[in-house]
Amino acid sequence: MAEGYCVKDKKMVAIQNPQKITMKNGRPATQGTCPNCGGKVTRIGA
Repeated sequence: MAEGYCVKDKKMVAIQNPQKITMKNGRPATQGTCPNCGGKVTRIGA
């Protein structure tokens, strides 16, 4: 399970519905939602 930092909750959370993405600069990342607040969570390089 991928983990990322939720800015709203100010803690590490397990990413729900993780998806592999490529950012504009070409770096890989994992993006999903926070299980607590529903906000967007992104983990760079994962």
